[in-house]
Amino acid sequence: MEKYEEVLVAIRQIIRAIDLHSKKLSKDAGLTGPQLILMRSIEVLGEVTIRQLSKHTNMSQATATTILDRLERNHYVQRVRSHTDKRKVHAHLTEEGRALLAKAPQPLQDSFVDQFRQLEDWEQSLLLSSVQRLSAMMNAENMDVAPMLEIGSITKTE
Repeated sequence: MEKYEEVLVAIRQIIRAIDLHSKKLSKDAGLTGPQLILMRSIEVLGEVTIRQLSKHTNMSQATATTILDRLERNHYVQRVRSHTDKRKVHAHLTEEGRALLAKAPQPLQDSFVDQFRQLEDWEQSLLLSSVQRLSAMMNAENMDVAPMLEIGSITKTE
């Protein structure tokens, strides 16, 4: 097998792992990856504005709002207007949302991050530059994406 073929096989394996994890998340919790990321961020940050959430998750405010709309319809998140500044809206998890998070699988990137942090600095840099080169070779380096390993719709479960 040519080296480029080995690289393409490895890329397909990564895509497949992400796809399988996304399907498991959808089946087990009825959530998409971005929904889970947003809910976990609310859990970590507490009562939070959409702007803070979008910064924390690297999502646009419009994307975060769309996801919050769906989570609120499902009673996992509640939005309330600030008592001190009526222009601000805060999101927080409901009891249903907390219960769902307790049973939801961990995001796939959590395992990756744990293993990546165990690498030596030079290994991290080598891996980063290689993946950035791959991204450029696939004309994907300028795509606006959040740091999450999920595929499919941001707001809907399949």
